[in-house]
Amino acid sequence: MGGRDMIGKNFNFRRYFSFGLIIIVVSLLFGCAHHVVPMEVRERAEEIYTVNLLKNPDAYKGKFVIIGGFIVSSRNTPEGTYIEVVQKPLDFRGRPEDTAISHGRFIVLYESYLDTAIYSRGREITVAGEVIGKMVRPLGEIQYPYLLIKGKELYLFEPRRIPIKFEIGIW
Repeated sequence: MGGRDMIGKNFNFRRYFSFGLIIIVVSLLFGCAHHVVPMEVRERAEEIYTVNLLKNPDAYKGKFVIIGGFIVSSRNTPEGTYIEVVQKPLDFRGRPEDTAISHGRFIVLYESYLDTAIYSRGREITVAGEVIGKMVRPLGEIQYPYLLIKGKELYLFEPRRIPIKFEIGIW
C-alpha cells in the first residue's frame, strides 16, 4: 500500500508541474507582446472609427486619437515636420498591419525637427495626437482632403524582417 501512495503522489506532482510549466510559457509569450503606445496615452485617445475620422476630419477637431500607417513622404518647414502617411489598421500591439486595406491618407504635423532620412518612405509609424482638421493638398492630378493631426507621440518601427524559408522538394 505504501508503494501505491507514492505512485499517486508522483502522478499529481507531474500533472501540477506540467500545468504550471504551461502557464509560465503562455505568460511569457503573451507578456512579451506589449503595446507600443503606453497605457496612459491609450487611455486619453478617443474611440473613433478610422473610416469616419478620415472621411470627415472637421467633425473630430480637438479629439485625441491614435492612428498609423506607412510613410509616403516627410518634409521640414518652419512650422515643423510634415509626414504624409497611408493609413493602415493597427494590430493588437499598435503596429500598422502589412495589408492592402486602407481608408485613406493623413498628414502629421510634428512641431519640431525630425530627420526626413529616418522618417522616410515605406517606414511604419503609429501616431498619437490631436485632430486639427482637414488639409487639402495635391495628390497626383486631384486635390485630396487629408486628415491633419498634430503629432504628440510618434512611434517609428524598424523594417520588418522577411522570414527565410528552407524547403526540400521536387519542382
